[in-house]
Amino acid sequence: MSPARVPQAPNFSPVMKRRTFLALLPVSLLAAPLAAEGQQASKVWRIGFLHPGSAAAAADQRYADVFRQELRALGYVEGQNLVIEFRWGEGSPERLRELASDLVRREVAVIIAPNNPAIIAAKHATTTIPIVAAVAVDPVGQGFIASFAKPGGNVTGLTYTLEFEVAGKNLELLKELLPRLSRVEGLVDATLPGIAKYRAGAVAAARRLSLAFSTVEFHQRTDIDSAFDTMVRQRAQAVYVFGSPMTNRHRREIVDLAAKHRLPDVYVFREAVEVGGLMSYGVSISDLYRRSAVFVVKILQGANPKDLPVEQPTKFEFVINLKAAKQIGLTIPPNVLARADRVIK
Repeated sequence: MSPARVPQAPNFSPVMKRRTFLALLPVSLLAAPLAAEGQQASKVWRIGFLHPGSAAAAADQRYADVFRQELRALGYVEGQNLVIEFRWGEGSPERLRELASDLVRREVAVIIAPNNPAIIAAKHATTTIPIVAAVAVDPVGQGFIASFAKPGGNVTGLTYTLEFEVAGKNLELLKELLPRLSRVEGLVDATLPGIAKYRAGAVAAARRLSLAFSTVEFHQRTDIDSAFDTMVRQRAQAVYVFGSPMTNRHRREIVDLAAKHRLPDVYVFREAVEVGGLMSYGVSISDLYRRSAVFVVKILQGANPKDLPVEQPTKFEFVINLKAAKQIGLTIPPNVLARADRVIK
């Protein structure tokens, strides 16, 4: 009688072995990773957008839209995986602080505080929720960050400019435009945190260009008319408007007063030129808002703001309004006109 055959184990390939192993696993274990992925994909992030301006202001709303659009391009879409809590200060520092506290109570994941007034309000409200800036002025000097390379706290993002080179460039352009220019007045928003270093940069640039330069301050919209009266009494030949949220907000009034007094006017933001100002040279504010969205996404994905280096601007634009020049009897030299990124006719 022949011996009984001992059954041999089937010779499975590695792929077959893996399939067999998975088939024997409990369904609950197989479903766990998929459930985790589903939860991550369906997570809805809530962030705050804190701005000292107004939703009714076209420029402020345009910047907010640029920020939204970039978030969407990066995969964060309102109504799907994102909620943005917009808060507008309407020009009131007190209201801005209240709104910052409200965002903290709502436990937002990140607060977008584009400029100095908003950053100050947000920092006053929280030391733990990440804060992303878009156009911070002198962030180290203001104590927002420890350094550009290592912010060290809960604030990161982008700065408007490091050494205020923009002020010098604007004065250079005025000198090229008006070869006999000898005296320029600066219109300064006295409420802007960090204005002292900004002013010092302009004064130093004027000295290099052999220009007599002084500044006239204003604290609110109703002061702007009298500020122009003072500049005229001081025999201003041109006016350099320092950039700030308030000068941007009231750009139309400033542009109209410069035209009324026939003063060539130069700005750091193109929006003023778009409403009738003579020319501007400065950072693309829209680009800074766009890039701030990248910081938000990095933080939502786990980055710590204290380790995210603060970026400096890389995109500048020079805009000239020929119609404004004609209104005050000014001819733009061809060499200046040729360098403009945009010419408004």
